Amino acid sequence: MTKNELMTKKISAISLGCDKNKVDLEKMLGKAEEYGIEVVADVTEADIVIVNTCSFILQAEEEAISTIIEMEQLKREGVIEKLIVSGCFVERHPNEMKENFPDVDKFMLLRENENIVTIIESLYDLPASKTKKTLHRVLTSPKSYAYLKIADGCNNVCSFCTIPRIRGRYKSTPMDELVAEAKALAEFGVKELILVAQDTTRYGEDLYGKNSLIELCEKLSRIKGIEWIRIHYLYPEKVDKTLLDYISNNPKMCKYLDIPLQHIDDEILRSMRRKVGESETRELVKLIKDEYPEIKIRSTFIVGYPGETKSQFASLCKFLKEAELDYVGFFTYSREPNTAAYYLKKQLSQFTKKRRLKKVEALQSKIFLKKANEEIGKTYRVLVDQFDETRGEFIGHSNLLSPNVDFAVRFVDGGNAKIGSFTTVRIVDFDGSDYIGENV
Repeated sequence: MTKNELMTKKISAISLGCDKNKVDLEKMLGKAEEYGIEVVADVTEADIVIVNTCSFILQAEEEAISTIIEMEQLKREGVIEKLIVSGCFVERHPNEMKENFPDVDKFMLLRENENIVTIIESLYDLPASKTKKTLHRVLTSPKSYAYLKIADGCNNVCSFCTIPRIRGRYKSTPMDELVAEAKALAEFGVKELILVAQDTTRYGEDLYGKNSLIELCEKLSRIKGIEWIRIHYLYPEKVDKTLLDYISNNPKMCKYLDIPLQHIDDEILRSMRRKVGESETRELVKLIKDEYPEIKIRSTFIVGYPGETKSQFASLCKFLKEAELDYVGFFTYSREPNTAAYYLKKQLSQFTKKRRLKKVEALQSKIFLKKANEEIGKTYRVLVDQFDETRGEFIGHSNLLSPNVDFAVRFVDGGNAKIGSFTTVRIVDFDGSDYIGENV
């Protein structure tokens, strides 16, 4: 085979796990496309398939295993030629992969992502091309928004988390590289940047000796075409008045904070190795609600952590009722090998964890239903993400709703809606899944 023949091949990918993982995959696809290999959405139309895996918790690994087995079957049937598996699952279990997945052609470690083109060439017995740096990405999300990964790894060593062992220590991406990447995304038509990292609030401390998140946001907000900037995964101990003032005063910053709190009980938070306790958490929530009422709060919590008593779980429920956070996600504790919490005694049963999960989800559902009803009649600027042909509706989100994790806004076009642009929508109802609006 020649390189020209390789350029007639088609590549597809399956992205599993978090938004940070999605960015890694989009960059790999970008390198392949720039080389000349066509990127297609349907794996059955591809010659080469990448499965980019997650390994954060057991359920993620089970999903990865199921997906790899499915793709191996397609390869055995002759539907696809080459199968590549990348991501955190490979990084976490490198020695077991070849034994358990014999039909995979290449298991890529995270540091090999940059070399995706030469890896594909090697699978077809071609000499390696010179690796090129590129800003090109193939977006796997709607073209209206894109995730900008500002750092990799983590230094927080939370007792339940596998990320530091998989991804290593916190490493910020240089600011000039991020600005260049953001400019390329803007030229492609992206209107919203969603900043992601395992911990966005520590951006720049390793590179510049000081926290540089605000400086980065300021440079990004000057980019022509970028209208909204949203920050995910802010650790509570780093959210202060300086950051809140900046978000409140910069019109391009979405009035939205994703702050994983994980729990409210002091004993559990100490065991989790979190750096703030109940009093600091309550003070932060009160500060935002009292002085920055325009800012919405999203958070995540773990239920069923080892040793969590009925009283401690009741404290979490009490906090949720009192705080009335805008959007909340819940996870049952997953016992992960080589984490500190794995060795704790008093591991709770799956039955107890699932029962508590159902209880907090039902509690938060009532809180959100009340908040959703308060939105009816309000008018918002909405970024249009896609069109649902089966229902004849446009789907978008406001700056108070993060796409893909919060509820969407559905509306019938009033004459000026266009995918990838903004329109004005009045909220008229909430159907339990999404807001229903009318285009005004």
